[in-house]
Amino acid sequence: MTVVSLLGATASGKSEAALEVARRRGDVEIVSVDSMCVYRGMDIGTSKPTRAQQAEVPHHLLNLVEPDEEFTVTQFQGAAQAALRAIAQQGHHALLVGGTGLYLRAVVDDLQFPGRFPEVKAALEAELDQGRAEVPDLHARLAALDPVAAGRMEPTNRRRVVRALEVTMGSGRPFSTFGPGLEAYPPTPVTMIGLTRPTEEIDRRIEDRFARWVEEGLLQEVQALAARPGGISRTARQALGYRELLAHVEEGAPLGACVEEAVRRTRSFARRQASWFRRDPRIEWTDPEVGAADLLDRALGAHEPRP
Repeated sequence: MTVVSLLGATASGKSEAALEVARRRGDVEIVSVDSMCVYRGMDIGTSKPTRAQQAEVPHHLLNLVEPDEEFTVTQFQGAAQAALRAIAQQGHHALLVGGTGLYLRAVVDDLQFPGRFPEVKAALEAELDQGRAEVPDLHARLAALDPVAAGRMEPTNRRRVVRALEVTMGSGRPFSTFGPGLEAYPPTPVTMIGLTRPTEEIDRRIEDRFARWVEEGLLQEVQALAARPGGISRTARQALGYRELLAHVEEGAPLGACVEEAVRRTRSFARRQASWFRRDPRIEWTDPEVGAADLLDRALGAHEPRP
């Protein structure tokens, strides 16, 4: 089985390109790499493939959990590995499609994720919240226990410092020993192809797409989610578009302002995505001369590990 990844910023056209190739070839199954497509009932604002599209081409990792459930990258990694095994048993190729960078790295690089130690984390957060310590104080504590991890982060980055110290103290094992981290790009058997478009085109596509979503019923979808007895989980609430429209549904914020904010935040997110992916030297990017379909056909037709 060949595994190929088609990645890129939101609204760059990844799903369309992947479907075109998968339809034509007939030996490709699509694996969604999107942290929000895992939620049932979140369809329009995630650009989830339609039922007709899913009937044409097998899709994996869609609609895995209810929107009131939390879903972690570790859970996604396990589900992705199971999907790849199932595709291999069919004698087909796998096409990873999506823009959630950490989820993609979890699959491509088989990242090792340390466990959670909520009591340790709560104690560290309490120290900070109660003024008994500042973030640099915790960073100094981390430096004494795990100087490698401390050297990889800013002393003022609260989230990263607390997480590294939580794991180091909770597991009794230095945080840095859980893998090379996201700064390393080791050899991988997965060919990664990046779909690129000019920033101004991405901006326009994001605005046009959101207007289309509203016409298709995104607001009604958000209203239905908000009315669910179980509510919406903290993770699901972070989905762009849903987060902003929930402010209208639950707090009465003006709809027009919420739509504008959703477009603005999505554009900023697209820039962060592009920056994340551009750091990975293993990605081969499309250009006007060589499009996504050509690169995908080449990768799926003759595959060798990339250095």
